[in-house]
Amino acid sequence: MRVPLSWLAEYVELSQGTTPEDVHAALVRVGLEEEEIHRTDLSGPIVVGEVLEFVEEPQKNGKTIRWCQVRVAPEGETAADGGESVHGIVCGASNFFVGDKVAVTLPGAVLPGPFPIAARKTYGHVSDGMIASSKELGLGDEHDGILRLTELGLADAPVGADVIALLGLDDSAVEINVTPDRGYAFSIRGVAREYAHATGAAFTDPAEAFDRPAAREGGYPVAIQDQAPIRGRVGASVFVARTVRGVDVSRATPQWMSSRLRLAGIRSISLPVDITNYVMLEMGQPIHGYDLATLRGQIVVRRAEPGERLTTLDGQDRALHSEDLLITDDSGPIGLAGVMGGATTEIGDGTRDILIEAARFDTVSIARTARRHKLPSEASKRFERGVDPNVASNAADRVAQLLVELAGGSVDEETTVIDDAETSGAITLPEGYVSGLVGFEADREETIAALREVGCVVDDSAADLAVTPPSWRPDITERADLAEEVARILGYDRIPALLPVAPPGRGLTAAQILRRRVADALAAWGATEVLAYPFVSAEQNALFGAPDGDTPEAVRVANPLDATVPFLRTSLLPGLLAIAGRNQSRGLTDLTIFESGTVFRPARGRSYGQRELPAGSARPTPEQLAKLQDGIPPQPRHVSVVALGNRLPKRVGESAVPAGLADVLAAVQVVALATGVRIDVTQGSHHAFHPGRTAALSVSGAPIGFAGELLPAVARSVDLPRTVAALELDLDAVIAAAPATVAASPIQVMPAATQDLSLVVANRVPAAAVLAAVREGAGELLEDVRLVDDYRGQGLEEGTKSLTFALRFRSGDHTLTAAEASAAKLAGSALAGSRFGATIRE
Repeated sequence: MRVPLSWLAEYVELSQGTTPEDVHAALVRVGLEEEEIHRTDLSGPIVVGEVLEFVEEPQKNGKTIRWCQVRVAPEGETAADGGESVHGIVCGASNFFVGDKVAVTLPGAVLPGPFPIAARKTYGHVSDGMIASSKELGLGDEHDGILRLTELGLADAPVGADVIALLGLDDSAVEINVTPDRGYAFSIRGVAREYAHATGAAFTDPAEAFDRPAAREGGYPVAIQDQAPIRGRVGASVFVARTVRGVDVSRATPQWMSSRLRLAGIRSISLPVDITNYVMLEMGQPIHGYDLATLRGQIVVRRAEPGERLTTLDGQDRALHSEDLLITDDSGPIGLAGVMGGATTEIGDGTRDILIEAARFDTVSIARTARRHKLPSEASKRFERGVDPNVASNAADRVAQLLVELAGGSVDEETTVIDDAETSGAITLPEGYVSGLVGFEADREETIAALREVGCVVDDSAADLAVTPPSWRPDITERADLAEEVARILGYDRIPALLPVAPPGRGLTAAQILRRRVADALAAWGATEVLAYPFVSAEQNALFGAPDGDTPEAVRVANPLDATVPFLRTSLLPGLLAIAGRNQSRGLTDLTIFESGTVFRPARGRSYGQRELPAGSARPTPEQLAKLQDGIPPQPRHVSVVALGNRLPKRVGESAVPAGLADVLAAVQVVALATGVRIDVTQGSHHAFHPGRTAALSVSGAPIGFAGELLPAVARSVDLPRTVAALELDLDAVIAAAPATVAASPIQVMPAATQDLSLVVANRVPAAAVLAAVREGAGELLEDVRLVDDYRGQGLEEGTKSLTFALRFRSGDHTLTAAEASAAKLAGSALAGSRFGATIRE
């Protein structure tokens, strides 16, 4: 909303020297948002000139210029630039005549650009100034000819008068951002009231200059027939129709009006249209005018019927929707109510009688219509935020008054007024409520005074106040809104700025600490953390959601953003692979990425959905919270890693090292070290992973995830290279198994004894199981055991393999003998033999 300061000053007192910056600062104090300041960037001398004579001089370039003699000061007086009263000026335009009054920029003037004016020699003459066009003065885009003041109704302007003041170019405007809940600020009336709240300046309501009549008939016949109200609210609750006859639409819009409209961001069109726009800006009530001669019978406000169409004022033929609220007569639709009028009843050059419409339409209906037809307008912008139902007749009277004064019309005495607007009920404001909500002490007298200042009617006969909001504030519906108004008026600066003190002992939980430690460890290891969308398709959930190939239960979103991915994820891998593919397509071929996030694992056979929400006026009870929690599926937190490309790039003398299964297994150990949990890795299987290159992950025998290399077909389906390694861990399960404390291993001072052990077992026996048996059987002396060789071939029976383990033994209090180390090794071998039939390879 742009607010010219001269217009604002008509309804609220602006002290001498008030600048646009001052107005912005005042409006910000009451919660409005400042945007820009609009000024006309020019300086004088720019004066009224009279064309005395001119000579047309054709030029060699084909152009014809006029050598003009222009009087720029009364005869015998010195011009504003100190020169003679008659100046010789070269002009390239030809749309003016001898005797015309024009705007002359004299030497020393500066036009927007900046473009300084000086006497200069051109076309064989010294041009002592310039005759200006509308565009050069910042009045509009018209640049085909010079500005003739006669066309602006200023034929009697005295020669030498200051054009800047005459055309209102010395005015400025402040622009504010009006939030959806404060539609009343889309008017000079509303902004003036807010400025008065901020400064205490005297405010004059322009609507109070006119009486508000009771509902009556007698004017142009009008009926409201809304058979399809939205949200149970009829589309039109107020409709005022006034007739003005004998209007001269050819008269020019007064300069003061067109200047204010221009500063407010609205283009001058014609006198009747400019008057309706002017009143809309002034009072916040959109007005529409009809050519009375084009109306056919009674005006009916109703919804559109099937197949109806309407050509609006912008020339577009529009197919109407059954929810569209229309203005109709016997000929059919003549306007989209509250949005735009129809072309058939448009005011034109031949219009003599005008019917004025001022109405109040339902906010939701107008908002839907404007968006449905992609037709935002100044009127719909106000209607969809809510207009004052009590100002419609006042605004219609104001339009009629201006038409009489400026266009020579006469007003019919009969007026149609339909007024079915509901009045706001009183809101109970308990004693002490405001202070408890806003955070500072507001006593009873201050609260009452603040509410009355914003227009509320306050009944203070009881301890609890009964407050009726003003008609122009449909946004005030509950006591919290009243508290906000009190805080606005008394000043937001009274609200103390206090930082809450954290209760002692309430830092991060143990689980939160471990989750952060895991993410930090993976990032330090070299992986990049990413955040994927949680929405996937049924196929993606089936591919990764369950290792055994069963289709997991999944939560379907009721209103998905994308119909192709309507489910919540049961695995993190689909999102990670999509991110990897996107980076791969942009040339980032070597990637190791991870995500720590929740997955959604509903129990099979259970239905989940929204439960009844408790009222917001009180804290939910434990029972209510339990019911809400029961409607939420389990959301365990997982961590997943995807690695592809090269782990180490090719270097001089070294080949590239591709990423693979070993890398994601290393990531498993990173998670294990970060949490202090021992994660066991065994041979596994997964329908999306390569057979023989898939590991099952477990803690104390309980499965917690899997790792491996994707099947080439799966990798190809997501546009990734042949080898892609991935893992997924149930991080909540890992954290649940984490010890409360992790003790550091002591530094050993005794020497270690190392020995190798080669065991022959059947191919089907997992090496990890044999290693576990050796570790268990060797006892406390065994410090470390690692698999160093897996041999299958000549020298072994078919169907067997040789596993070689490197063992390190150490005692904490003495140097081990070879016999002690050998005895421990043989004990480990014996346990592996009893469990898996392992024999020592000779």
